[in-house]
Amino acid sequence: MALKITVIGTGYLGATHAAAMAELGFEVLGLDVVPEKIAMLQRGEVPMYEPGLEELLRRHVSGIEGSSGRLRFTTDYAEVAAFGDVHFVCVNTPQRHGEYACDMSYVDAAIASLAPHLHGPALVVGKSTVPVGSADRLAAYLAEHAPAGGDAELAWNPEFLREGFAVQDTLHPDRIVVGVRSERAEKLLREVYATPVTEGAPFVVTDFPTAELVKTSANSFLATKISFINAMAEVCEAAGGDVAKLAEAIGYDDRIGKKFLRAGIGFGGGCLPKDIRAFMARAGELGADQALTFLREIDSINMRQRGQMVELARQALGGGSFLGKRVAVLGATFKPDSDDVRDSPALNVAGQIHLQGAQVTVYDPKGMGNARRLFPTLGYADSALEAVRGADVVLHLTEWREFRELDPAELGGATASRVILDGRNALDGEVWRRAGWTYRAMGRPGA
Repeated sequence: MALKITVIGTGYLGATHAAAMAELGFEVLGLDVVPEKIAMLQRGEVPMYEPGLEELLRRHVSGIEGSSGRLRFTTDYAEVAAFGDVHFVCVNTPQRHGEYACDMSYVDAAIASLAPHLHGPALVVGKSTVPVGSADRLAAYLAEHAPAGGDAELAWNPEFLREGFAVQDTLHPDRIVVGVRSERAEKLLREVYATPVTEGAPFVVTDFPTAELVKTSANSFLATKISFINAMAEVCEAAGGDVAKLAEAIGYDDRIGKKFLRAGIGFGGGCLPKDIRAFMARAGELGADQALTFLREIDSINMRQRGQMVELARQALGGGSFLGKRVAVLGATFKPDSDDVRDSPALNVAGQIHLQGAQVTVYDPKGMGNARRLFPTLGYADSALEAVRGADVVLHLTEWREFRELDPAELGGATASRVILDGRNALDGEVWRRAGWTYRAMGRPGA
């Protein structure tokens, strides 16, 4: 009999996973404790912007004309337990308020709510990013509190989604990692992921601690690479070098590679910043804090880039006060092809400049609603052209394709001054200069 799958938590990760599992042919039941979110998903709408996700959802949500009907949603844990053979836990693990450590309350609550309803064999699979050691603790809790006892097993299957590519990354993953304790758990997960494995996705079987460490290790490495090139940008600023050419040159070394070597205002979002901080906190609890002290500097370099951008803007305006100056900011999300503004470097820079007296106007193709809720005191425009109207300086802070394709001559006709600062090193400086702009990019003082 075909496996039935449940997905607990229907945020960014869970909604994508539920829709993808239905696409792979499984009957899926998604659960969330927020009724409004469930109602939205039942209409085939998603609570966030992710390319291709709403279309995928609408292909499978029950009740939508022409759908497969394989995907339903509920708020009832008893219904989920009775329905599913494999239960994926996809809830949020944010940073604890005022601490570096991870807040496990949502994961703990999900397991505690599900366990009493598991009367028969079931596999509970954690996908959330958690501190190493969590799976051991949760497996013991499950065995003690589920009526099925040891037949209610736990496995850990970390997610590796990139915002903007989440559908692709779920349906065609570059690797599948499973932390398991039994052949049965491995067999069930091989069945779940049979299609991508057949397509060639590596299937890596590990113990619990290794599976938990894979995601935080990967994010720590990526954060290190980004902060490395940003540190080189600081040196280039001081020495008169060009960090873009430096990155190109070292990127030809296949031991280094070109990816994640674009200097700019740093990383943000809901994963990298909080994951490296939680990793440091957990290493300290394990007595291995010295192994990860380098991550403190990585975090520091990343945050410093935001201040560097503020200072570049100050210099572009003559080096004095921002008071009375008009600043246009292109970009609010932490990366393109997303509406996510969590820990967004772009909004952080905009907020800092606003607090220092400037009139700041922001435009983003998809993140305006979330940005307004987070920074209601900033100004917002409905287009890039409206955002730059009367501006003394324009800051390019999120590398949306729309911004790369802007007409510099048209924009120049609306500004008070044709000065643009490229905080992502993503624009063609020559094109902007030919249109009469002063173009300046981070880490490229002479470019």
